[in-house]
Amino acid sequence: MSSARRKARKRAVEVLYEAELRSTTAPQVIERRRRGESEPPINEFTERLATAVDERRARIDELIEEYAIGWTLERMPTVDRNILRMGAYELLWDSDIPDKVAIAEAVAVAKDLSTEESPTFVNGLLSRLMENKATLAL
Repeated sequence: MSSARRKARKRAVEVLYEAELRSTTAPQVIERRRRGESEPPINEFTERLATAVDERRARIDELIEEYAIGWTLERMPTVDRNILRMGAYELLWDSDIPDKVAIAEAVAVAKDLSTEESPTFVNGLLSRLMENKATLAL
């Protein structure tokens, strides 16, 4: 996977993180950033990914809550929650992204943006989603 795509995914997580902290939506964060209140511009892939995650957030959160062993959504670090949202979206709804790539990219973003334990946690939860993908109501 290209480093440009990885950077775009990291930016999408940043947008989702900011939207959660500000109690707003990803499109509103993107719009604010586009008005010049932000550093690097938001590319099309980042916007599409963050918006798609935002649109399916309720269902994604239900699945994360259901498949997270020993963790509630609220107890997860905010950055991990948003990395999981992105990974779950790509895994379950983006047919252009192979399952293993969706998981590997989420794990790579977790390595870059979160704690030492986060990549293992993200990998485990997304792998459980992948194993049950056929039975999940998409």
